[in-house]
Amino acid sequence: MAIAQASRGLYSRSAAQVLARLRSAGPALRAPASSPATRAQAARLEQLAYAQLVAHPEWQPQVLPQLPADLREAADANVSAGTELAAMGGDPSERLPHWAVSAPAPAPQLMAYYHEAEAAFGVGWHYLAAINLVETAMGRIRGLSYAGAAGPMQFMPETWASFGLGDINNPRDSILAAGRYLKARGAPADMDKAIYSYNLDHHYVRAVKTYAARILTDPSAYTGYYNWQVYISTVAGPALLPEGWTN
Repeated sequence: MAIAQASRGLYSRSAAQVLARLRSAGPALRAPASSPATRAQAARLEQLAYAQLVAHPEWQPQVLPQLPADLREAADANVSAGTELAAMGGDPSERLPHWAVSAPAPAPQLMAYYHEAEAAFGVGWHYLAAINLVETAMGRIRGLSYAGAAGPMQFMPETWASFGLGDINNPRDSILAAGRYLKARGAPADMDKAIYSYNLDHHYVRAVKTYAARILTDPSAYTGYYNWQVYISTVAGPALLPEGWTN
């Protein structure tokens, strides 16, 4: 399948537009009276704004200092984590991956699985949620990674054979396997070592820890991340793979 048209119409064209988007979306995501649909839309607008600040670091001094303190803290963390992930490299794709993208399990259900794994293995639930976010956008991506990993927590077949029980594509089974693996690799005493074992890149470690810290300290962060969508880097620019997309 040829590359889909990049989602250029969703992106702001200037630092001023990114600032306006964050000032609008941030309060909508965090307001107790906001509907689930409003929060989802706000989270996705924030995701795009953060991605643009990563892609245009020259905009950051024009945007970040102008945000209210609570939004500035969130933006600083998310831009930092996004920058770490971008630094992991990888060439833009010429073709779209052989994935299906679908809605994840309900947010409360995933939360229950994270807490179950924490109770069983001592691994903070927020780390498991952050890994789930980075690996498959909370389970939206169904299919093999470029390296051959599978499932919502992205296990290689040989690793799943050692640590997995049940179905690699089942969210609960995969999350519990991640807790089991991280414990075997040093968690919770040495989370840096455990996360590095999950993906041998220090940029990955810093990104996961940053997202995990946001999830633990900001009640709105989990809701925001749960609603983030799947984007990939292509030679034509960033492309959105919406829920329901398949190749």
